[in-house]
Amino acid sequence: MRIDHIAIWTKDLEKTKEFYMKYFDMDCNNKYVNPKKQFSSYFLSFKQASCRIELMHNPEIAESLQNYPKTLGLTHFAISLGSKELVDQLTDHIRKDGYQIIGEPRTTGDGYYESVIEDCEGNHVEITA
Repeated sequence: MRIDHIAIWTKDLEKTKEFYMKYFDMDCNNKYVNPKKQFSSYFLSFKQASCRIELMHNPEIAESLQNYPKTLGLTHFAISLGSKELVDQLTDHIRKDGYQIIGEPRTTGDGYYESVIEDCEGNHVEITA
């Protein structure tokens, strides 16, 4: 068994797609649109991995997310870069571009070297070595 993908509801589908493509060098499929359900999505994939991120948008969901920003459930996901130096470099790049750094690069009690950032919609992403 393996995780095939995680899905994220977005307020701004295009902005979120660009964020992950820019900072995590992800590829993207063609946009899927279902006009009847007012649903649109992209699948983003890493060049060397099979796990993907599905970004989804529906105007009704986006509005409800705005009214209820905190929910139970998935709290973060982690993207491994392969080295401490890459974690430091990407964290600095994201900071310089004006995004929030939730946790500075460090070695955690369970042995991970990581930082925690907020993506363009406030989702927490751990960047690990």
